[in-house]
Amino acid sequence: MVDAKAGITNIKPKTPPLRLAWIIWGWGAVFYLVGFFLRVTPAVMTAELMQAFDISATALGNLSAFYFYSYVAMQIPTGILADIWGPRRLLTTGAFIAGTGIMMFALAPTILWAYLGRFLIGGSVAVAFVGTLKLAGEWFPTKFFATVSGVALFFGIVGAVFAGTPLRLSVIAFGWRHTMLVAAGVNFAICAGIWLTVRDHPAEKGYAGFTDDAVAADTKSRNQIISGTIEVLRYPNTWLLFIIPGGIVGCVLTFGGLWGVPYLSTHHGLSTAQAAGLNSAMLVAWAVGGPIFGGISDRIGRRKPLYIVGCMLAVIGWAIILFLPNLPLLLLVIVLLIAGFTSGCMIISFVFAKESVPAHLSGTVNGVINMGIMLGPTLLQPVVGLMLDRNWSGDVVNGIRTYTISAYHTGFTFIILWVVLSFILLFFTRETYCRQQR
Repeated sequence: MVDAKAGITNIKPKTPPLRLAWIIWGWGAVFYLVGFFLRVTPAVMTAELMQAFDISATALGNLSAFYFYSYVAMQIPTGILADIWGPRRLLTTGAFIAGTGIMMFALAPTILWAYLGRFLIGGSVAVAFVGTLKLAGEWFPTKFFATVSGVALFFGIVGAVFAGTPLRLSVIAFGWRHTMLVAAGVNFAICAGIWLTVRDHPAEKGYAGFTDDAVAADTKSRNQIISGTIEVLRYPNTWLLFIIPGGIVGCVLTFGGLWGVPYLSTHHGLSTAQAAGLNSAMLVAWAVGGPIFGGISDRIGRRKPLYIVGCMLAVIGWAIILFLPNLPLLLLVIVLLIAGFTSGCMIISFVFAKESVPAHLSGTVNGVINMGIMLGPTLLQPVVGLMLDRNWSGDVVNGIRTYTISAYHTGFTFIILWVVLSFILLFFTRETYCRQQR
């Protein structure tokens, strides 16, 4: 369009091509993949870690949960930082600190150093998902947000799959410490890739953005962002969606991230490698379920009904897995895959919450929701370990404690109670019909 008075041709810039958007977003997703890998690594190293540090199930549960302690604590600050710093600086800083934490964990001479390493890892990779969601909101059309969120979960679960059989084989061949040192090197390479490639907004590449406000995030005042955190808590959906996905993810990551491998090995007669492979298959199903649930939700224009159905099926599946130890192997595999797949419904939480608050609070509300999600494994992993130790019969194999089926059932009861609560609370959420709150 030509302005006759100014004699200047004003051409509205085009929005970024999807190929570029996927590349920019992809670096954040790869960091999230590594973060998820680190999240579940203790599941296939339980024996090695218990021997290396001479610890019980309770201490092992805490070692795994130290990742989640800092992860959860960082969620609201992460949402604030995503809005102040922008995703590029946030993700780069997180990746650098994560690499440092991995090295500390790999070289830890005592359990206290291992705790500190896991704590640094969790707090730093906590920025990955929220930063990736922030990139998705800036680089993709709004109609793709739930789908892209699901693909992000897929990337994360790919990381969890590498923390299954491939990690187990690497630990057997090279030892857990050397394997973790390699993971640190990979993470530092990702840090460099993010800094060199990622940009916060399409305008930095000469394209039009998809958000109304393309003002740089660091021009916003801290007071405005902090008041925004208080504001998102005034919406009932925020509170409900803070609690609901924690039960679903708590099931997946308490079982798949720590206690599933020893449980399947002890009470289903599987080798550690076979149990790790079955765990990985469940996590793959979870990865597939996320994009599918997100995509269907976008297509039908509803959030609540699909979420309810997915959660109901997940409750049934996990109840069967955790409390029926004599399942035939084929049936166990099928039910694990179904439970994993339907647990992918939790991805709806992010877009559901994002639509439930004004658009300018998207980064903050995503941090709040991700904090609630991680509360599940944060609380449940050590609780299950504590229940195992309290009900320990005194059996030791190769210097490692083993636990009875009744001890596992006592711990798993807490898992089921939370996911049942999640199912009930879903009925109290308010449908957004895929429209942004104004």
